[in-house]
Amino acid sequence: MARTVAHVIVDALKDLGVEHVFGVVGDALNPLTDAIRTTEGLSWVGCRHEEAAAFAAGAQSQLSGTLGVCMGTVGPGSVHLLNGLYDAAKSRTPVLAICGQVPLSEIGSDYFQEVDNDLLFRDVAVYRATVTSPDQMPRMLESAVRAAVSQGGVAVLTVPGDLGDREAGEDRPARFALDRAVTRPDDPALVAAAELLNAASRVTLLVGRGARDARTEVLRAAELLSAPMVLTLKAKEGFEDDNAFQVGQTGLIGNPAAGHALDHGDALLMLGTDFPYRDWYPKDCKVVQIDTREEHLGRRVPVDVGLAGDVGATLRALLPLLKAAPDRAHLDDARERFAHWREGQSRLADTGHDHRWTGRLRAALDNRGHDVRPEALAAAVDAYADDDAVFTSDTGMATVWLSRFVTMRGTRRLIGSYNLGSMANAMPQALGAQLWAPDRQVVAFCGDGGLSMLLGDLMTIKTYRLPVKLVVFDNRRLGMVKLEQEQAGLPEFGTELDNPDFAAVATALGITGIRVTDPAELHDSVRRALRTPGPVLLDVLTNPEEVAVPGKPTVAQGWGYAIAKVKEILPGGEG
Repeated sequence: MARTVAHVIVDALKDLGVEHVFGVVGDALNPLTDAIRTTEGLSWVGCRHEEAAAFAAGAQSQLSGTLGVCMGTVGPGSVHLLNGLYDAAKSRTPVLAICGQVPLSEIGSDYFQEVDNDLLFRDVAVYRATVTSPDQMPRMLESAVRAAVSQGGVAVLTVPGDLGDREAGEDRPARFALDRAVTRPDDPALVAAAELLNAASRVTLLVGRGARDARTEVLRAAELLSAPMVLTLKAKEGFEDDNAFQVGQTGLIGNPAAGHALDHGDALLMLGTDFPYRDWYPKDCKVVQIDTREEHLGRRVPVDVGLAGDVGATLRALLPLLKAAPDRAHLDDARERFAHWREGQSRLADTGHDHRWTGRLRAALDNRGHDVRPEALAAAVDAYADDDAVFTSDTGMATVWLSRFVTMRGTRRLIGSYNLGSMANAMPQALGAQLWAPDRQVVAFCGDGGLSMLLGDLMTIKTYRLPVKLVVFDNRRLGMVKLEQEQAGLPEFGTELDNPDFAAVATALGITGIRVTDPAELHDSVRRALRTPGPVLLDVLTNPEEVAVPGKPTVAQGWGYAIAKVKEILPGGEG
């Protein structure tokens, strides 16, 4: 007998090296999940919510550089995948989503749970199609996978419930031909870039994740140009450790040294980055940009020379054309400013550091005097976590503290929803990361709002006995939203969270729960959480009044914050 459509798909995934498929079972998926059940080397990971499944698949794809796979059954099950798939799409990582559909004969009849998946996923997927005949397999699967891998995006393949167990029309192994070309620009473009950079007296590098595989070449460029290196958040991994040129991040989570390096250069060399915040780019300087995607060249800041190509291959051709810059004043100034800022940050990470006056006053009013400084929590995790740990972080203040106080030393890895900016990503991404690397420590920096949004998948972590360490920054707030309101002069509204004791919730689920309310207990608790076998949830009550000052604070932000605090403190809230 020929193989069924379901077995053609599952066998192909196994041959591709896929080890886990994430999802929630459902009737339209039954032929596929049964094929997984009987296939050695490919495991079904049953999540409690399809959004978590998509986040987990995307995390595995980002960490491995290969295809991640998730599934959602007909209708609502597929809809629930959408946010996690958007995160994969914005992260430009290949994910295949296999979605169920109503029986073939009922498509278009407004059948129970019927959703037009091809329309639903139109904006998120580089490829989307519905299998309407067994004769389309495995050709349609090959097209879906090739599109996801070659374009770094999401492919959605919809399989009606009555097709999965029918015999495929062409019973042959799937063939994907996934080798990707490495390109570089033509010589005249390289000469133009070299002339621009050689003529500049103060070059600054802005380095993104797209340069991660070209660390040696990037460091050599910085050395030749005597250039400080500003890193995007996603470039912390690969460029932060053992780098005498880096000056940290820019933007709202960044620092003054990085902002100064950008603003005071007369040339900017952008390497593998699509950093989106226009306000943080320098205004009057020449710009050279290297990116594999031509459509990225010049879309954030006007570019004088755009080089479409692989960062490593392009730099290898460009470096011989560059002249060594003898003046290191720009680099030395940026590094000194960065060292000074880091010294100040280290004081903030001291558990005994006094609260700001707003914190003292608020503590006096509501008896919250023992809340832990979030900077101290992040620094403690950095100190005790393994040098090959995998970190995930929720969008918001948890990412700010990780950015400033966790160093990507050794072979540490880092992922988060850094392009989509979704809440609730850290825990399900950690789930996928731990299955990808079962012998490595996985640490999730969770916001209390993010964790509670997909809280049910704590049970998935328990079910599969995943030794994930969940660090909860429990400030009883949507902290980033609170800060945004206050910087605009608005009193805090709608951001307060009536949280449970998350450690007690974890304990009730069979996960080790540790709760910290006193700064004196912090370091011992972090050490214990990271060393305890199995899954651990560390619930740390952090100071809700602690703010992260941006790299270039404005007078308007400061004045707005002051007005907001007055409104919050005085009776009636409006002064």
